[in-house]
Amino acid sequence: ASTNSSLMDRQQSSFILPVEANTSLSEPVDTKAVLSCPLITQKAVLVTVRWEIILRDKPACTRYRRDTNETRAINCSDKTISWDSRPDRNPALQIDPVAITHDGYYRCEVVTHHGHFYHGYHLKVLVPPDVTLFQLENGTIVCRAAAGKPAAQISWTPGGDCHTVEEPLGNDTVTVQSSCRWEDHRVSNVSCSVSHLTGNRSLSIELNQGVIVLEFPPSTLLIVLYVKFSLFLVILVIVGFIYFQRIKDCR
Repeated sequence: ASTNSSLMDRQQSSFILPVEANTSLSEPVDTKAVLSCPLITQKAVLVTVRWEIILRDKPACTRYRRDTNETRAINCSDKTISWDSRPDRNPALQIDPVAITHDGYYRCEVVTHHGHFYHGYHLKVLVPPDVTLFQLENGTIVCRAAAGKPAAQISWTPGGDCHTVEEPLGNDTVTVQSSCRWEDHRVSNVSCSVSHLTGNRSLSIELNQGVIVLEFPPSTLLIVLYVKFSLFLVILVIVGFIYFQRIKDCR
C-alpha cells in the first residue's frame, strides 16, 4: 500500500495545472516588437510550441513547431510576423516592422511533459501624430495633431479662448485640432504642447500683430467716426472750391 501511495504522490507532483498570463503591450509603428513565450525550467522537455495570432478582420493565424523541429503555419499570410530566430532555440515571435494592422491578440502555448503554459499579449499599435502650428488670417492660432493613435492631448501656454475638436479617421487614428484667440494684446508669443504616448512635442509661434483687430468702446468709436467724417467734408469742400475756381478762370 505504501508503494502505491508513493507512486500516486509522484504522479500528482508531476501534474501541473495549465498556467496562463496576459500582458498589455504598446508598440510604436515602424519599430520591431518581440513577443516571448512563457519561461520554463531547463529540465523541462519541449514537446510543442504554438503561437495563435488573432487580428481584426483576418482569420486566426497559427504557427507551431514540434520537438522534431518541424515548423508549420496555418492561415499566416503576413510575412512581417515570423519566428524571432531559430524556433528550436528561441520560440519567440517577432513583428518587423510593426504596422497599424497588427493590433490584436497573440498567445504562445508551450507544451512540456510537466503541463501546458500560456502567455498572451494584447498588442496595441501606437501612431505618432503629425503636429503643426499656424496662424489664420483672422488672427486665430491653430494647433493640429493629425492622424495619431490614440488621440493626442493639446494644451496652450498661456491659456486663451480655445476650442478643440476631434476627427476620427477610418484606420483608428484621430486628428485633434485646437483653435485659440487671445484678447490680451500684450501676448506676443504662444506655445502649443502636444502630449502623446509616443512622445511629447511643443511648438511656439509669434503672434502677427498686423491681423489683430482693435476694439474700442462705443463712445470712442463715435468720436473716431465723427473726426473721420469731418475730415472728409473738409477735403470735399477744398476740392470743390479748387474745381469751381478753375472753371471760373477758364471763362
